[in-house]
Amino acid sequence: MITVASFNVNGVRARLPRLIEWLQETRPSVACLQEIKSQDDGFPTADIEAIGYRTILHGQKGFNGVAILADGTAPVAVRRGLDGDPADEQARYIEAEVFGLRVACIYLPNGNPQPGPKFDYKLRWMERLRERMRQIRDEEVPAIVTGDFNVIPEDGDVWSPAAMAGDALMQPESRDAYARLLGDGWTDAIALHNPRGGVWTFWDYQAGAWQRDHGFRIDHALLSPELADRLIATGVDKAHRGREKASDHAPVWVRIRS
Repeated sequence: MITVASFNVNGVRARLPRLIEWLQETRPSVACLQEIKSQDDGFPTADIEAIGYRTILHGQKGFNGVAILADGTAPVAVRRGLDGDPADEQARYIEAEVFGLRVACIYLPNGNPQPGPKFDYKLRWMERLRERMRQIRDEEVPAIVTGDFNVIPEDGDVWSPAAMAGDALMQPESRDAYARLLGDGWTDAIALHNPRGGVWTFWDYQAGAWQRDHGFRIDHALLSPELADRLIATGVDKAHRGREKASDHAPVWVRIRS
């Protein structure tokens, strides 16, 4: 079996003890990290390699940044960044071949405040992502696109739809763009195994959100048709959100047949 996990670490240096702890306790075959907030030369590669993982990065100083880690083998980079906007310098996409899979790790723009230029950028980025995902789908390879999508797909994916109604994560345009990805043939693995919703992957640091379980689901794993048939299980490592100096996200994972 192969386990592919995704974790928005919210700063790899600040959360390094929690990241190492999670990797050692759960041992995913592949770990996709978002919001590492580090340039490539500032990433704690030595600490990661010391526990048996090899890494490729698309880093950015102080903001964004994505990485793919693999247990005992080196991911082979396919691309860093998306086509369609030569002026876009934000490090939000990395894609690799590893363990016979195509793995794309994304950190989709938040889009707040909306309406405004940040929300417009989010929607343009989602259309660029859709085009890349179409290309991957057309290759007919077993593929997973995973990470922090910054989209709450359905009302059942949030503790209170009314509380988030004005947020960019829940706007009809964001949801429609996400639905179009699924309409192109991709499977939302966590939603498939939790059709009633109620599964959270993010709890804000403010207003006692964690203690009150006021969360929502924005970390997703989308599987190509060639991989969806191999899905065994999905999960959220919720307990890791409750640890000292934790990220505001919990890791999510999918397990597939080799």
